[in-house]
Amino acid sequence: MKILVAEPLAAAAVELLRAQADWDIVIADPKTYQPHLADCDALVVRSAVKVTEDVLKAAPKLRVIGRAGVGVDNVDLPAATDAGVLVMNTPGGNAISVAEHTLALMLSMARAIPQASFSTKAGKWEKKKFLGNELRGKTLGVIGLGSIGREVVKRAKPFEMHVIGHDPYVSPLSARDMGVDLVPLEELCKQSDYITLHVAHTPETERMMNAAAFAKMKTGVRIVNCARGELVDEGDLQAAITSGKVAGAALDVFLKEPPEQNPLFALESVVATPHIAGSTEEAQEIVGIRIVEQMIEYLKSGVALNAVNMPAMTAVQYNVLRPYVDLAERLGTFLSNIVVGNPQTIRFTYFGRLADQNTQILRNAGLAGVLSRSLEHRANVVNAMQIATQRGFRVVEEREPGAAHMDSIRIEVDTETGNFPVLGAVVLDKPRLLQVENISCEATLGGNLMYSRNDDVPGVIGFLGTCLGKNGVNVASFALGRQEESARKSKGPLTAISIVETDSPVPDSVISQLFENPAVKFARRVVL
Repeated sequence: MKILVAEPLAAAAVELLRAQADWDIVIADPKTYQPHLADCDALVVRSAVKVTEDVLKAAPKLRVIGRAGVGVDNVDLPAATDAGVLVMNTPGGNAISVAEHTLALMLSMARAIPQASFSTKAGKWEKKKFLGNELRGKTLGVIGLGSIGREVVKRAKPFEMHVIGHDPYVSPLSARDMGVDLVPLEELCKQSDYITLHVAHTPETERMMNAAAFAKMKTGVRIVNCARGELVDEGDLQAAITSGKVAGAALDVFLKEPPEQNPLFALESVVATPHIAGSTEEAQEIVGIRIVEQMIEYLKSGVALNAVNMPAMTAVQYNVLRPYVDLAERLGTFLSNIVVGNPQTIRFTYFGRLADQNTQILRNAGLAGVLSRSLEHRANVVNAMQIATQRGFRVVEEREPGAAHMDSIRIEVDTETGNFPVLGAVVLDKPRLLQVENISCEATLGGNLMYSRNDDVPGVIGFLGTCLGKNGVNVASFALGRQEESARKSKGPLTAISIVETDSPVPDSVISQLFENPAVKFARRVVL
């Protein structure tokens, strides 16, 4: 296992990586990491390295990208997903650092600390000029009550500020537990003396602080942005400050970074820092250790914590579903070998307690199996749904909960030639096949298998065994099933199936010989 660390990482995090047996740890930097991409399994970045489509193409073995921080703007998520590469981050790891910086910026504006410091160092003594304001009694509007927003609230309360908040994804009850009055965005703008932004950059939040928003605010409001530069229209902010509507702004992030000659810097009431809100020794150590711990967990056990491009679940949820993830993929792979025609619809049905679970990862695992024989590049739980959508497949999920059902998964593929279903369950911690094409037949879902369908007439089983034996194919197990009388659709013989496990893959030449018996209608090799 080769782990490429492309940017500075906390020493404790690097030592944790080096403690893993048989792992090759390569420490590089943004200028020297690319030659190591060809054979790396995992890539650790912060914000300087841009993981583009070209970078991903140069890393064909890459399984996971760990972003030591919150934002993943520097990673091409669609390209990573298409390549089947998991991307994970560390939300909340630097929340306290960003929250403290937010309060520091508020205090800097309230007391004109940067300007007073510059004046004093210049030999001046302008006590009257720098008459400040207290935070006590002021209304703080917090836009975004995630991990950082909540930490800001905790720190604003001891300053005796009245805190209101806006977050469409937080319930009023949760907000009340924080001591925050949840209000519409327009109302927050009207009431706040200070407004601080702690939301992600999305189409809905882009330039949310614009001329229209500033017009709704009270005169003398102060703005803090430690989130994303795209949240603020810098031209509109400059105009609002110049007009006196906005008394000041404290910015740690900008539309362009480094911002070079930003017109806002000419305004004395603007406090600017170089995107350092999360840059503390404590935060860097926390996010470094967290991302390494998450990557180790994923590479060793498949648990994907804080994934940003696949279904999110906790370690507890994953441990419950882990054997069924394996089952779903094996069922899909088995099905991919026996389907005739081009898939049009892929249907998943979850029975028993599985029906009450978050089944996205089961769906993705099953899709990866179904797609496994038809792709030039790998399909996995990260990219399977995207690939299925790109290929125009209709994906359907159905649920049949209740104690009357065994915990099991059925996957069906509809093609222009018919419907092909398989059903499986986990039995004694092993994935087992229970039905194929609606015929009950319990068999293993591993190793070298041969699946065949035939008319239920005498002599076929003996013929199959003889054919395999004379060609030197040793049989490990032999499972049989046949169609129930109630399922008969014609006057001819019923249909029977066999699933044979062999010590080695059944050669094509042997498969061809099976059709010498006119009762054999279908035969395929399946390697799991």
